[in-house]
Amino acid sequence: MVTKAKVDESLVKIRQGLKNDGGDIELVEIKDDVVYVKLKGACGSCPMATITLKNFVEANLKKDIPEIKAVEAI
Repeated sequence: MVTKAKVDESLVKIRQGLKNDGGDIELVEIKDDVVYVKLKGACGSCPMATITLKNFVEANLKKDIPEIKAVEAI
């Protein structure tokens, strides 16, 4: 089961990478092992946000928490 505590712990590392580019990330909810997040700051309006979400955020979350099915932006 994917827990908020596990996701928050993983997001600490991910957040550092996003902050280097002027962005941030907020956990919105976890439902049926899908993590819903909101990209903020520079990442919220970046044309590369979809790639960042899948190739950086989702990849790192799944590496830390293999039971995650997907990461979706809200």
